[in-house]
Amino acid sequence: MLQVKIPEQELFDESTNSFFSTKELTLQLEHSLVSVSKWESKWQKPFLNSQLTLDEQVDYVRCMTITQNVDPAIYRYLPAKVMSEIRTYMESPMTATWFSDKQKTKPVRRFGRQAVTSELIYYWMIALNIPFECQKWHLNRLLTLIEVCNRKNQPKKKLGKKEAAARRRSLNASRRASLGSEG
Repeated sequence: MLQVKIPEQELFDESTNSFFSTKELTLQLEHSLVSVSKWESKWQKPFLNSQLTLDEQVDYVRCMTITQNVDPAIYRYLPAKVMSEIRTYMESPMTATWFSDKQKTKPVRRFGRQAVTSELIYYWMIALNIPFECQKWHLNRLLTLIEVCNRKNQPKKKLGKKEAAARRRSLNASRRASLGSEG
């Protein structure tokens, strides 16, 4: 969860041609599957594979908000510093798990051209027996867990001919050395 402070501001509303002020406010935000699901139900397009407009980005912040009774006008005037802080939080892996291969990058690259929607992620959770409490985890942490489950459930990769021969040579050499025989 991220807490961001929206400072007290004096703002101008162009639609009413008037100034107004806002009080300081602390928003609690969660970048989770629940937030993505809310956003996708409104915008009806995949969150992970889309280039978001400014309005869509701001609306996603609204979907992330777990603070109660927030004036909807606040979201139109989020300071750039706050938006930057939110982006940094959203991009954080939120886990100590890492993968040595190049597959694990940003979700959009990880899934290629496949449209990844909240329903597909819920399907993966069900297929992998991941409990629904995880839908409230940071989204990147949940996607990492899904990736770990997929990799652990895959059959062991067979060695290629060269790797198998090299492994046999290494084993034979270590056995000869332990038995004191020459080959």
